[in-house]
Amino acid sequence: MPPALGRHMSYLDGLNPVQREAVEAVDGPVLVLAGAGTGKTRVLTTRLAHILLTRRATPWQILTVTFTNKAAKEMRDRVDNLLGSQSEGWWMGTFHALAARILRRHAELVGLKPNFTILDTDDQIRLLKQLMEAENVDSKKWPARVLLSAIERWKDRALTPDRLKSQDAGDMANGRLLELYRQYQERLRTLNACDFGDLLLHNITLFQQHIDVLAEYHRRFHYILVDEYQDTNVAQYLWLRLLAQAHKNICCVGDDDQSIYGWRGAEVGNILRFEQDFPGAAVIRLEQNYRSTAHILGAAHGIIANNQGRLGKQLWTEFEGGEKVRVRGLWDAEEEARWVGDEVEALQRKGIKLSEIAVLVRAGFQTREFEERFITLGLPYKVVGGPRFYERLEIRDALAYLRVVSQPDDDLAFERIINTPKRGIGPATVQQLYQAARALGVPLTEAAWRLTETDELKPKMRATLRALMQDIARWQGQIETLDHTDLAQTILDESGYTRMWQEDKTPEAPGRLENLKELINAMGEFENLTGFLEHVSLVMENADSSGAEQVSLMTLHGAKGLEFDVVFLPGWEEGVFPSQRTLDENGIAGLEEERRLAYVGITRGRKRVHISHAANRRIHGSWASSIASRFVEELPPEHIEVENNPGIAGGGFGGYGAGYGAQGGTWAASGFNERFNRMGQRAPQAPARVIEGTAYEVKPRSRPDRAYNPGSRVFHQKFGYGTVRTVDNDKLEIAFDAAGLKKVIDSFVVPADQAG
Repeated sequence: MPPALGRHMSYLDGLNPVQREAVEAVDGPVLVLAGAGTGKTRVLTTRLAHILLTRRATPWQILTVTFTNKAAKEMRDRVDNLLGSQSEGWWMGTFHALAARILRRHAELVGLKPNFTILDTDDQIRLLKQLMEAENVDSKKWPARVLLSAIERWKDRALTPDRLKSQDAGDMANGRLLELYRQYQERLRTLNACDFGDLLLHNITLFQQHIDVLAEYHRRFHYILVDEYQDTNVAQYLWLRLLAQAHKNICCVGDDDQSIYGWRGAEVGNILRFEQDFPGAAVIRLEQNYRSTAHILGAAHGIIANNQGRLGKQLWTEFEGGEKVRVRGLWDAEEEARWVGDEVEALQRKGIKLSEIAVLVRAGFQTREFEERFITLGLPYKVVGGPRFYERLEIRDALAYLRVVSQPDDDLAFERIINTPKRGIGPATVQQLYQAARALGVPLTEAAWRLTETDELKPKMRATLRALMQDIARWQGQIETLDHTDLAQTILDESGYTRMWQEDKTPEAPGRLENLKELINAMGEFENLTGFLEHVSLVMENADSSGAEQVSLMTLHGAKGLEFDVVFLPGWEEGVFPSQRTLDENGIAGLEEERRLAYVGITRGRKRVHISHAANRRIHGSWASSIASRFVEELPPEHIEVENNPGIAGGGFGGYGAGYGAQGGTWAASGFNERFNRMGQRAPQAPARVIEGTAYEVKPRSRPDRAYNPGSRVFHQKFGYGTVRTVDNDKLEIAFDAAGLKKVIDSFVVPADQAG
């Protein structure tokens, strides 16, 4: 510990008054609402150093919780730098790492030994499959990964089997999921093992059932510091509350406006009710932003201010000047990609490094057009947080099917799809095929045909292989008669590949289905299947860009915590952003999280932010008109500069406020729909004048002034016509004529007789 405190007070000098207040308010509960770019990490590390330098506690009396090991290491390094020495005995790390440390000291109290094993996902699935087999649960109808995901969600909410009722599981695993959960936990104890969810779950049980153990940690931890509090789930929240009961010296740092992980269990309500959980808590708002220009901050605030579920703050900066946020309406998605590419090249000519430029999309499937455009221009880029479009698992699988149909000699492609989706064709059969192919000097597909005509394979395997080969032969026969986009969709559907992902209930499955749709869209830009496959080969060959200077391409979720000089935010259209699926599944709560995601996207930019939207997008091979996102309408006119393709009549979208002036947000659209809604047709270049047709005004969605009842006929923009089955406040369960049973919010449908 450094000697006299006075010699070290300089560490406070660089803080602004509010930051210093957050550092020095060390007694009692404190919530630091740290907006984007307000110096959150500096406040956290300085506060930790301040507690140590004022001798209020030693390192082992402070519990510091982060969400990543990287954040914990960065914080420790910064504190050591402030102290001028290396401190030991830290209790600093992620929730799981700290919980594991506590659990190993008291494992016997929850039925484990101190040397317990922490299972990874593969081991968890293998264990659950064993239990499912014993219970005669069909793993094809109820994949183990799906059931494990449901169990993990229960653990995130700190729900042990004894706290659940059978109806909580619904019909999952034929109504036996709760019993499987109970057996799964018992089996883990028998194996002296736990999974990641158990680390916190066992800690909570330990603290609740063994008061002496909880008292030990109350005596140990005089101060608790928590980073990214808005991302905590219920189990993490309960764990922190139990540990903070005694001293109540808990400081949580977070931003309710950046809570964007509800889909993985985060509860924004944890931060919103902090003052209720800790009466008398001090709430300190860090609002001075050191990252972005005033126009960027003003645009971000204009959007987030529309959320009801927030504590409220407004970022400001001392930076003068800066460009307004540019909002551009474009004719179609292809033109949008061209525009972004041209802008990036122009920025590069001005001396801006490619590493300081990012394109942030709402969903992974949107990267495809930008990747291809960047490759065409020779712009180096990297996809952050995931593989490039054509390298994704589902795209590689789909391409393998197309290659087998187009190029039957492609043994690698055939091997990839022979048991995808699973058909019971295992490695032994594949090896037998290879042996036959080598012996006969023919490709695998030919060897497969010949083996179906002999008795070398067992009858069941022979029938399975024959069915697959007949499918391939049928698809090959359709190459000349079917449009190649229709053929691709047929192959994916008839092979069972589409159904495989439709039945997969993991969080990744919807994104994989969207990527497959985007693949079909990409094919529509080529005359035939051969031309498309050749294009993909060239793209893959040129995919490895060398050098450090690359444009970053990533999803908005992946961009949290990052910052760039220039940020492009494409695809701001209704249904894309905000995501229609999120709105349908989560209603107002989903909309508010989507709005927080928009706020995160804008505040990633330091100097320039560009928002764009397209009037037309290809959906399932057909062109469909789009309207600008409601978030575009919420942008304050004084902070944006609207630039429109001259052929779209004021951008073609409603509600830009003053940004559109007398244009009134009208769009002559029906002519476009009538002329260009044909499978596989390329979108036309933007016309010199508005396409003739009936103009209509696009208005923001609002609460409906009508009530729906069971039996009401309604229309949904995405799902079409349907009949209301049940009504639960604003949530409707609707049996759609084409799309089946869906749950949607009432504001997203209209009475069927008003659909025209």
